[in-house]
Parts: sequence; structure tokens; C-alpha cells
Amino acid sequence: MNEKITILLAEDHVLVRAGIRALLQSLPYAEVVAEAGNGQEAIELIKTLNPNIVLMDISMPILNGLEVTRQVVQEMPDVRIIMLSMHMNEEYVLQALNAGAAGYLLKDSGTAELEMAIRSVFGGETYLSPPVSKHVADYVRRVGSQTSMLERLTPRQREILQLIAEGQTVKEIAAQLNISAKTVETHRARLMRRLDIYDVPGLVHYAIRMGLVNLN
Repeated sequence: MNEKITILLAEDHVLVRAGIRALLQSLPYAEVVAEAGNGQEAIELIKTLNPNIVLMDISMPILNGLEVTRQVVQEMPDVRIIMLSMHMNEEYVLQALNAGAAGYLLKDSGTAELEMAIRSVFGGETYLSPPVSKHVADYVRRVGSQTSMLERLTPRQREILQLIAEGQTVKEIAAQLNISAKTVETHRARLMRRLDIYDVPGLVHYAIRMGLVNLN
């Protein structure tokens, strides 16, 4: 690759930043144009220098990496951001991708993976560290299976699940649906068996996770 890829490194820990910079300096086409120690500084430098890629720590002082990413993607969509993190947790990864990050790289990655991430993101692709990619795939499969379970419930069971999650009692549900309390209890028992959830708090948590209940 003859073309220089300009990179801004945003990381608040000096030693970690030095280690990443050393890895980048081993790549002949990578040029570190600036370093930032907090989120606000990162935004200002990105606007001034317009780098090709930003390596962004997810946990930054003043403004965290997710918020910086949202602002940069909105104002400078050509700048590609690779999020740096110690966490494989799928929530972190999905938050990063939703914020607009083009990549998610674990901080213990080596030079070869760093190079692959930079090449992929610079080429317009999305890059996830392999352990992260597997974790997210497992999460998507898990959520997908939970959604399928929800679809296997009868309309009446889904209705009762939502009313339970909204905090209504058996008597209140019976009155609202114009059925007997015993019928509500029967539906609830079948619902629990179908979902393999055997307490009301568990049903509430499941309903919230599936979006049946609005928390606002």
C-alpha cells in the first residue's frame, strides 16, 4: 500500500497510548498525525486534522468514546472510527456500532490484527476482533431464539404477558379481558412453561427485553 493512512490516536492512558503508537509505527503506510488524552481534545483535533482513521478508547474523560464517535460520525462521516476496548461484552460492542464506529478492536490485539482492522476500515468495511465477532454472533443468535419463542406464544398469551409486565394482578387482568381469574392463571402457567420462566419477575424481565413494555 503506497497511500498513507492518517491516524489519530485517542487514549487517555499514556503507557497504553505509547504501546499502540509503537505498533502503528511498525506499519509503513500508517502516519500518526496526533494524539488526544480526552474526548473533547479528540473532537477538536479530528475537526482540525480530518484524519482517515481514529483509534478511539471507549472510556475517555470529559467525553467518552461513544459520545465522541456519535458527534464525529454526524459531522464528519468520512472519518472512520475504530473503537478500542478491554471489553468483549456484547452491549459495549453494539453501543459502539450503533454510535457509528466502523470497527471494534480489543486492546490486547497484536500488530497483525491492528493492521487488518486498519486496512478493513480504510477500505470501507466493518472490523470486529474475532473474539468479539463470535460473542456478538452468539448474542444475536440468543436474542433471535428468544424472539422466536415470543412468536410461538398465542396472541392471548402475549397479551397476558404484557399485562403481567405492566404490573397488573390476576384479578385486574381477568376484569380487563373479561375472562375468569382461573383462566388467567391457566394462561400464565402455560406461558411460563413455554418460556421456561417460572416466576413473575422473570416474566417481567423477559417482556422488557423483548420490547413488550415501554419503560418511559
